[in-house]
Amino acid sequence: MPTPLIAVIGNPNTGKSTLFNKLTGSRQRVGNYPGVTVEKKIGRFSVSGREATLLDLPGAYSLAATSPDERVAVDVLTGHSDCPRPDLVICVVDAANLQRNLFLVMQVADFGLPMVLALNMTDEAEKLGITVSVEKLSVKLGIPVVPMVAVKGRGIEELKAAVGGSLKHPRAPLPVTWPPAVNDALAVLENGIADGERESLARSELRRVLFDADSALLERAGVRKDRLAPLLVTARERLFKAGLNPLAAEALIVYQQLGALLADVEMRSATGRAPFSDQLDRVLTHRVWGLVIFLGVMYVVFQSIYAWAAPLMDAIEKTSAAAQEMVSAWLADLPVLQSLLADGVIAGIGSVLVFLPQILVLFFFIALLEDSGYMARAAFLMDKLFGWCGLNGKSFVPMLSGFACGIPAVMATRAIEDRKSRLATVLIAPLMSCSARLPVYVIMIGSFIEPRHGAHWAGFTLFAMHLLGLALALPLAWLFTKFLLRGRSQPFLLELPPYRWPAPLNVLWRMWERGGQFVKRAGTIIFAMSVLIWALCYFPRPADVEENVKDKLLRAELAAGKSRAAVDAELADAESSLSAVLARTLGGAYLEQSYLGRAGKFIQPVFAPAGFDWKITVGVLASFPAREVIISTLGIIYHLGAGTDEESEPLREKMAAERWPADDELGARAGAPVFNVPVALSVMVFFALCLQCGATVAVIIREAGLKWGVFSFCYMTALAWIGAVLCYQVGMRIFT
Repeated sequence: MPTPLIAVIGNPNTGKSTLFNKLTGSRQRVGNYPGVTVEKKIGRFSVSGREATLLDLPGAYSLAATSPDERVAVDVLTGHSDCPRPDLVICVVDAANLQRNLFLVMQVADFGLPMVLALNMTDEAEKLGITVSVEKLSVKLGIPVVPMVAVKGRGIEELKAAVGGSLKHPRAPLPVTWPPAVNDALAVLENGIADGERESLARSELRRVLFDADSALLERAGVRKDRLAPLLVTARERLFKAGLNPLAAEALIVYQQLGALLADVEMRSATGRAPFSDQLDRVLTHRVWGLVIFLGVMYVVFQSIYAWAAPLMDAIEKTSAAAQEMVSAWLADLPVLQSLLADGVIAGIGSVLVFLPQILVLFFFIALLEDSGYMARAAFLMDKLFGWCGLNGKSFVPMLSGFACGIPAVMATRAIEDRKSRLATVLIAPLMSCSARLPVYVIMIGSFIEPRHGAHWAGFTLFAMHLLGLALALPLAWLFTKFLLRGRSQPFLLELPPYRWPAPLNVLWRMWERGGQFVKRAGTIIFAMSVLIWALCYFPRPADVEENVKDKLLRAELAAGKSRAAVDAELADAESSLSAVLARTLGGAYLEQSYLGRAGKFIQPVFAPAGFDWKITVGVLASFPAREVIISTLGIIYHLGAGTDEESEPLREKMAAERWPADDELGARAGAPVFNVPVALSVMVFFALCLQCGATVAVIIREAGLKWGVFSFCYMTALAWIGAVLCYQVGMRIFT
């Protein structure tokens, strides 16, 4: 007997995903529907002694198919997706908003699928003085109706029993009674479409084509748009003649029938107390106090992402470093394998896991804010500020999260339903100045701004670097939504749900789910890139490099007055300071001769207008896995070792003493300092604007697709280069 497929559908904020998690527990997996970024959640659960597959469809207010989420739901329900047509549908409705929720139920009912109605949140309805007669509702709809409180686990077993009974004896809801004008309009479509094409579409599917502004169902059946347009015009004229607007007719007809259906089903008591949400909203959605409170909440969220995650991130980095040292000691006689495992594999795993604490903290707060009902209020407050550039209120949280880390910021865009707003937010979120950029700012400001211009200008520069990306983000979002992102923007529909206490298990489950997705999907790409960068930094290893370095070091030591025997003895002693100098010098020499070092020298002319020498350019290339890697890369190049950090005084001294070589292509710079204020500013501007983080690129690819990942990297790199060049060229005229 085949495993039955059961789809779960409902409006947003009805507890649909909570019910899905209660039924499936850990027996679920997450992916994407083919060709779109809409998330697909599939799980398994036992019902009436047999296994069933549960598919969690995206939350939707209707099946009008104007958004990717709605299109996916229609495709699944009509059998036009990679999933077979469901054997049963569980429709989840909010008992306190029954009529509005039943509109979607009646749209699903039009497809003739067997259904069970989950009447959720009955406890909240009772508090509002709303009583629903479950028996009468079941009789009038013609399907089982199960009252429940999913977040508390009430009604779960009753729902399973109803599902089991419906699988044995399927019952579809009683359909809507359509007026003659609708049937006449459908006849136009049926008669105008070829027989073979019409057979692939049921009458209920043609009804969706008639009512929806831009349905994809005819395209799924292979009907060309040039043939569809005149048919739709003729069919909709029939509705106009009957006094019905085609795009509003469905809502008018269905709500009229729902009003009659619920007349003796839903009772509202006059003694029901006013919702607590209304009292809170007077303050929390106030145009002044609401914004102040919201900024305070976001400040707490931002600080928590930064502060709570920091100890865990430090622990992961220390554990990774300890593991690298241990492996290096074990494999000292096998240098290639030693470096692969220590600097490639272990460092790559560490570079994946180090972001996990921030992701878990972010989604902890997102789950709290969403489940409590506050996230909808935040979106309402911010929508007017962002509306002019094509974003909506839900874009604010990802942008704010970007100041901690671009990875959770991009992942947080999943809360944005509108495709254009979501993609635009994905494209600009990495412009927020994340914490990984801070080491670059610290070493450049500490080395070249503060010593020359004092603490006041140092602080102003740091603030300006954090503000730069934000200042460019909103104008860029306007350009993207105006000229680049195709398709119409969807109206920002916002429901303000009642405030609720978040369910702890639901919050923890969402943290686990998002963290797991990051490790499994984005983590594999990040790990692969880390190993690739290691290989480019390690190979080739010319045999004469070590000989040349030893020879230079020997001559320097002999010139300092040491004997050949004393030098040889120190080099033979692995614990001596001279051996450490040799190791650091060798590291820099090998990096210079590596494929990445050669690439840096080859590409350096591109960065010359920004004031970068080949060493800075190599640091830029090496920092693709993570921006802060430029500090350790410069440490290697300047023979100070890979453990160098942004507070290193020797590194600052080396950078300050670095000079342009005599063979510099721009002869005027020969012998001049490489680093000065304009160069420091250009480096900071480049890192403030570039997508110099392979992990963020990987997550963008995961969330939006390869095309947008490549585009993000290219446009931000070009923007960073232009900004760095302008900064250097203008700065050289001001400071010199």
